[in-house]
Amino acid sequence: MRNTYETETETESGTPAAGNAPVRFDTKVAVLLRDDLESWQRLNVTAFLVSGLGTAVPEVIGDPYEDADSTTYLPMLRQPVLVFEGAKETVTAAHARALSRSLTTAVFTADLFGTGNDRDNRAAVRAVGRDALDLAGLAVYGPRNAVDKVLKGARMHP
Repeated sequence: MRNTYETETETESGTPAAGNAPVRFDTKVAVLLRDDLESWQRLNVTAFLVSGLGTAVPEVIGDPYEDADSTTYLPMLRQPVLVFEGAKETVTAAHARALSRSLTTAVFTADLFGTGNDRDNRAAVRAVGRDALDLAGLAVYGPRNAVDKVLKGARMHP
């Protein structure tokens, strides 16, 4: 899978790359969504899943942005987030593979569509065992090859 953001001119470690050589990340950020979700659910799940990554892995956050008028904006993830989809069984299998590889993982369960706050979200996940979670999606971060193996059977989101 090709990185669509290969136009940067620095290496993953932040040091200048030779000329305009593309950045090739050793890691991957991926979101896997269940393919039966409504459009609004897909967007909501993706936003929630990637929101926690920077707190767990601060090195994935880049520098703040600034426009030509010196207006500053929040920093964002320094590498692309690839979004995939798959059947419920694909998401469940990917979850098990991510955990077995000890990859940084975030989950969003179908129960979270019925809650309205972080406390209730955490309680809904806590109430269900790992193997019984009704996963709407998950995010995974780690070495590129390991993430690729976790995503086996998934396809790029259209």
